[in-house]
Amino acid sequence: MPKSSSNAADSAALNTFVPYKEKKGEEYMNDNQKEHFRQMLLSWRRELMEEVDRTMSHLKDEAANFPDPADRASQEEEFSLELRTRDRERKLIKKIDSTLELIENDDYGFCDACGVEIGIRRLEARPTATLCVDCKTLDEIKEKQVGR
Repeated sequence: MPKSSSNAADSAALNTFVPYKEKKGEEYMNDNQKEHFRQMLLSWRRELMEEVDRTMSHLKDEAANFPDPADRASQEEEFSLELRTRDRERKLIKKIDSTLELIENDDYGFCDACGVEIGIRRLEARPTATLCVDCKTLDEIKEKQVGR
C-alpha cells in the first residue's frame, strides 16, 4: 500500500492487504486483476474518508479558547498540522478517484509515457502509479536537473 502519509488509515490498510496471486499464463490487467485493484483503491479511499470524519469531530470537540497564549498556540499548531495532513489526503482521494476511472475505462496498469505494463507488484506498492519504474526514474532525474 502507498506510503503517502504515516497515519492510522495507511497502517489499517496494510493490515488487510492481500497480494494478488498471478496464475501462470494469465493475461495482464484481466478482470480479476482490475477487481483486485478496484477493491484495494475503494478500501483505501473509505479509510481516508473515515479519517476526514474523525478529524472533523476532533476539531469540533477539541476547539477551546484557552486563556493561556502558549496553550492556544499549541492547539492552533496541532489543528494546522492536522488540516495540512487532511489536505494531502484530499488530493490523494482525488487521485484515487481518477485511478478508479482509469480502471473503468480499461486504461489502468499501463505507463502514461511509454505504454508498457507498469506491473502488478509496483501497482500494489503504489496503486495510483501512472508511470513504469523506468519512466518514473527518468522523470525524477529530470526533476533534479531542472531543480523544481
